[in-house]
Amino acid sequence: MPLLTSLGLSAATATTTIPNYGPAALIFHFLFAYGILSSRTLKQMYGLDNNVSPREDLAKHGDAAVREGKISQKTLDMLKRNESAHANSVENYTLLVAGVSLATFAGVDRVVVNRAVAMYTIARIAYAIVYITIDRPRLSQLRGICWWTGNLSCLTLLWKAGKLLSA
Repeated sequence: MPLLTSLGLSAATATTTIPNYGPAALIFHFLFAYGILSSRTLKQMYGLDNNVSPREDLAKHGDAAVREGKISQKTLDMLKRNESAHANSVENYTLLVAGVSLATFAGVDRVVVNRAVAMYTIARIAYAIVYITIDRPRLSQLRGICWWTGNLSCLTLLWKAGKLLSA
């Protein structure tokens, strides 16, 4: 089944069964939030990872690493933004779980679910890239656009599920 059909962008035949990509999106975003965006890998690369208390690595050792010449201030700032992007993705994951779960339970059209999770995925990947790589205040405003785009896709699923459940 072509992806375009699953997103409602090309015609489905009478015998076409549209899959629900919501569960796959939940798996991907769990791995993305908790694994890919984890700051541990980057901190290990720069020699700043302390497994005893890794959440305090940058606060306790970041400035000293800059003073000692191990990393630059720009690198420390990027590592801090990476930690923030990771934390936000973990926090935001629950909204995706709620939206996909309720939409699936309520019987929201699978094309709608697939479009929403595709939009969420694009928005969250863009969000992470913008958050981690952009250090200019004006351009960093793109992060808010990405954040709201992802959230609105989940809120749409919740809204559509609510309409079906109250009918």
